Amino acid sequence: MGLFGKKKDWNVLAILFERGDVFRVNANRAKGGAAVKVREGSKNHERTIFWAVFDQDGAFLEGGPGPGARHVSGETVQRLQREIHTLKTVLDLLRTLETGERDKGAKKLEWNGYPVKRD
Repeated sequence: MGLFGKKKDWNVLAILFERGDVFRVNANRAKGGAAVKVREGSKNHERTIFWAVFDQDGAFLEGGPGPGARHVSGETVQRLQREIHTLKTVLDLLRTLETGERDKGAKKLEWNGYPVKRD
């Protein structure tokens, strides 16, 4: 058992930059020491715009911008941070991880916050 009788059983998500109008959400469920390694990998991945850790009840535990945030505006990062817990793609992936259906998943982020291309 972990500190205060609770083990780490985390769902770790990383929103990755693919191109200006496509971001991908990678999700992993990990326990114990592996959870810390997964978090650190997501947090430090060169294309991670924003990473987040959720518990098995869907509660946000921690998160922040990653190295890939340099590819987008600060406003985009702030909006992802505000909306991450309500995004359909994130909720779908969390549900899959929480039910134990799979321990990994990835999907294109469905989001109306992509930067608008101006001609």
